[in-house]
Order: sequence, then structure tokens, then C-alpha cells
Amino acid sequence: MLNQAVEWDVIERLPCSIKVLKVSKGSTRFYDFEEFDRLVTAARTSDPRAYVLVLLAGEAGLRSGEMVALEWSDIDFGKGQVCVQRSAWKGQVAATKGGRLRYVRLTARLAAALREQRHLRGPGVLYQEDGSPLTEGVVQGFVRRAAQLAGLSNNGPHMLRHTFCSHLAMLGAPARAIQELAGHADLTTTQRYMHLSPGATDSAIRLLESPQMLARRGNMLATGMTEAAKS
Repeated sequence: MLNQAVEWDVIERLPCSIKVLKVSKGSTRFYDFEEFDRLVTAARTSDPRAYVLVLLAGEAGLRSGEMVALEWSDIDFGKGQVCVQRSAWKGQVAATKGGRLRYVRLTARLAAALREQRHLRGPGVLYQEDGSPLTEGVVQGFVRRAAQLAGLSNNGPHMLRHTFCSHLAMLGAPARAIQELAGHADLTTTQRYMHLSPGATDSAIRLLESPQMLARRGNMLATGMTEAAKS
């Protein structure tokens, strides 16, 4: 805030220096595969919109505001993908958090759920019963009721986004791919999930014993012996 005040010429200079303390990031909670399937089943039972919301967050990684602002024009059923290009916050629609649009491929059941949800109420994908747009609070309510029905703890729609990233890491998706799909501005955010990648460090160590590495060592050894014989 003080830096901005200097930039706007509200004050001439910073009155003090502020050291930002480093805070370790806690573990990220997510639903395992069985829990997520239970939640999907419960959401479908509770409300078709809850079903779409759970899949949009858990299988496409959309944030709450991105789901609220999602329009039918953003969905290409022919290509099987959704374009995430805007987000809503307290009734105001703007660019996504990272400021960049991204494309995410639709899973088969997400595409089917969206087709079942098609309506003529307006450009938005999801509406309330009275025809008004969804709000972040309504989204949280849908997800909370589905979680209660499934007998699961609920940390809001963002836990589903953590689930999306965690499942991708557990299935071996590269960090860069997860970053692009989730819309993370910084790769360090994505790295929070990579410890879940199966055998990631083991695979890295095995590179030291790969045929290419063994061949290189053999060549280096042969070269060293030749130089020793010459001397």
C-alpha cells in the first residue's frame, strides 16, 4: 500500500522499510479418488447444478468465480473444451485471477453434464431458481450440501480445485501441464502438488543409471585409460 502511495505521489518516500516474513505453506487438503467419486454421486443426487459445479471444479479446475462467470459461448462441444476467460467477484465480472485465458479439455462426464444442463434462460451456464445469476455464496452452498450428503468434510469449492491438481499429479501429469490447466501464474504454486507424483524422485535418480549415462561413463573411463597409457 505504501509503495502504491509513492507511485501515486501521495507521499514522497516510504516512511519505513517493511520486511515480509516467510511463512511455510501448509499441506493442501483434497479428496482422494474414492471420496471424489462419492461427492460426484451425491452432487448428482442433490441438484443437477451441484453436479455440474463439482465436475467443473474437480475435473476442469475452475475457481468459484470462474464457474459463476462461465457462459455457453465459452464451451465448445465440438472440440470438447472449455475456455476459461473471466471471473466474477461480488457481482463484478473481470478477467481471471492470472489475467490470462486458458483452455481445458472436458472429461466425458463433464461434457454430458453440461449438455443435460442446457437451457434458454440466458448466456450463463448456471442460474438460481428465480433466474438470477449464481453467486459465490450459492456455489459454496451447493458444494457444501453435496459434501454433507456424501458424508465428507467440506472446505468449499477450492478444495475441489486442490483435488483437480492433486489427482493430476498423482496420475503423473507434468508440473507445466498442471500449471497451464489450473491457470497458476507461478510454477511454485503448482509445485505444492508434485510431491504426490508417483515415484517422481525415484524416476529422477534412475536417470543416473540409464543406458545413456552408463555409456557416457564407459566412454569417460576409456578416455581416461588412454590418456594414462600415453603418459
